[in-house]
Amino acid sequence: MSLDAAPAATETLAMLTPEAAAVHLHRVDAARNMRRFYALTLEPTLFGEVALVRVWGRIGTAGQTMTSTFASENAACAALARLAGQKRRRGYHAAKLPPAAQSC
Repeated sequence: MSLDAAPAATETLAMLTPEAAAVHLHRVDAARNMRRFYALTLEPTLFGEVALVRVWGRIGTAGQTMTSTFASENAACAALARLAGQKRRRGYHAAKLPPAAQSC
């Protein structure tokens, strides 16, 4: 396969918007000294599967990582939505991330 060849029609993960393929949530409670983050991303694997990568921990740390692989993008998206919904019910909300750095 040539590097210049057009991607196959089945490679839809690359067509997802960054918002659809990634979720970044925060939970902050100053009274309980709680500052947590939870990030979910979908990434393609080398074997044609889709990986759901979860990273969580205290804000300001690298956190812990867990990766789950799915045979289809639909199954991975469903798992991402389910996990994001669970976290939102537990008090997490969308993180206010700094604007992306301007490139030269």
